Amino acid sequence: MNNTWIFLFLVLLPCMVLGDCTCEAEDEAGGDESLALKYKIAALVSILVASAIGVSIPMLNKTFSALRPEKDLFFMIKAFAAGVILSTGFIHVLPDAFEKLTSPCLSDHPWGDFPFTGFVAMLSAIGTLMIDSLATAYFNKSHFNDKDQVIDEEKMEEIHGDHLHVHTHATHGHAHGSIPSSASTDLLRHRVISQVLEMGIVVHSVIIGISLGASVSPKTIRPLIAALTFHQFFEGMGLGGCISQAKFKTKAIIIMALFFSLTTPVGIAIGIWISKGYDENSPRALIVEGILNAASSGILIYMALVDLLAADFMNPRIQGSGRLQIGANVSLLLGAGCMSLLAKWA
Repeated sequence: MNNTWIFLFLVLLPCMVLGDCTCEAEDEAGGDESLALKYKIAALVSILVASAIGVSIPMLNKTFSALRPEKDLFFMIKAFAAGVILSTGFIHVLPDAFEKLTSPCLSDHPWGDFPFTGFVAMLSAIGTLMIDSLATAYFNKSHFNDKDQVIDEEKMEEIHGDHLHVHTHATHGHAHGSIPSSASTDLLRHRVISQVLEMGIVVHSVIIGISLGASVSPKTIRPLIAALTFHQFFEGMGLGGCISQAKFKTKAIIIMALFFSLTTPVGIAIGIWISKGYDENSPRALIVEGILNAASSGILIYMALVDLLAADFMNPRIQGSGRLQIGANVSLLLGAGCMSLLAKWA
């Protein structure tokens, strides 16, 4: 008799597991479209304001001297924001990509034959490294050519005057002008970092916005409002710190800040628009969201570890101050810990 029950249990268990996923569009539990729409509008406004404030705070360094890049507080705020971005990649985006690309709603071939999530994340991290390196080399080369052009013009202007003076001046100019200064190289690096980081943030911000906007369950949306508001605020601070160090022109700063601030709200608006016909369990939706999330996680993890944390933690300013080292490490752990805790609700 016992063997019969065991046999029935083993036979029925796969059926119960498969029954959990119908892979068809279903109404979410607790669905109330009118109440859900109110929550979505509240989320759109809340996230827009939080994103704008977060990305703007590091740029107020002219008004508040404590926020300038050479101050200790700036390093600690940036370490906290980097912890948020790192946790976003590891705790929020990557697991969601695994869930999408290993869904039973996808066919076993090829999605069950190979760990595509890790593969895409790895490729995106390598691709980010390549873009990072090539862009920096390109800007350095452009900087080099500009310097050479200036030196050649100066040489041509003076060559008709005093040949000896020209020779000495050109040698001096070539020695100091042909190699980009350390400050110029750092500026170029910050510009590349800020643009690549914004690209990675924008990808996953659109996805989470669409997911929230497409939901019809107030119970699902309510906790997401606070979680995503916090998330976008501190992610904006991390990006704002990079933009601040890049010293772009005012127009470029405004465009980058607006682009970041509007990304998630636009995603929410798109989600609201497509919510009637959107099926998050359809193979197409699972594959697109899974691949984009995996790629975004690779970018965010690379940027947080290599361009934000490694660059700052190896900075002579932090290396030479035990107090600042402790502060930066504590800020990093707090940022990563707080963002990880939000995974309970979002």
